[in-house]
Amino acid sequence: MHLVRKIAQRYNASMLLEASTVRSYFSELGLDSDAANLYLTLFTEGPQNMSDLARSSGMERTRVYRLVDKLKDAHLLSNEKSAGQSLLRAAPIANLHILLNKKEQEVKSLQDKLWVIERLLANSSLTSPTTQVQFYQGAEGVRQMFWNETKATSENLSILYQNMQGKTEEKYFSDWVHQCNDRDLKFRGIICDNFIKSQQSWYQSHSNERLMNWESRYISPEVFDVTHSMVIYDDVVAYYVWKDAEIFGVEIVNRQIADAQRTFFEMLWRQAQPVEDVTGKKL
Repeated sequence: MHLVRKIAQRYNASMLLEASTVRSYFSELGLDSDAANLYLTLFTEGPQNMSDLARSSGMERTRVYRLVDKLKDAHLLSNEKSAGQSLLRAAPIANLHILLNKKEQEVKSLQDKLWVIERLLANSSLTSPTTQVQFYQGAEGVRQMFWNETKATSENLSILYQNMQGKTEEKYFSDWVHQCNDRDLKFRGIICDNFIKSQQSWYQSHSNERLMNWESRYISPEVFDVTHSMVIYDDVVAYYVWKDAEIFGVEIVNRQIADAQRTFFEMLWRQAQPVEDVTGKKL
């Protein structure tokens, strides 16, 4: 009995060490300890339905649902049918290679964008008192850029690839519109085919407020191919890139650059057509 007890103690110690190592690795991947516990429960005890998994893991079902979604996104859980019920099964741990490859691609994407920042900051004039450059990463950063526009004291001039409401929360867009209208801000926008498509798609299912002082004209791709959005106000030129997983923006604060872009905008404005002539209605 003494030998059996010693073997059992060593086995339990080994299992605890392995579980601790797995939790630590999951944490480095951005998956918390509860996610690791769920995976280990299924790995050691076998497939279970959602109710059994909540019971065996000691977690609330709502918490289990959220963690299951995370683990599925990481390709660590799969569903199977058994005796007419849906069971969750721990996928092979080797599936983490898929998550690691995804993270490698994200890092590569950031590395590819770094040259833009390096070129911007390499210019010594960027450190001068008259010039500022600010880089914004992700959806939250770009929303901050949109909100900065509401503080403008001059007319907002924009060349738009797509509408902003399709990329922000509906409440955020409503708050943004209210803020602009309350301050009586004026907007002129040059829009393209993709913007018109995004605008029509949005207002098929939404009827929220619009900017009171908004005038737009259409530019054809033969005259100028719009590939991203640019906004000019005060001494600021803001560039927005919001395509699929690529979300970032850059603000350049410089009077001469802003004035040059205003001149460019006015040249395109004269070549653009009234939107009503293209779509038959005002957007």
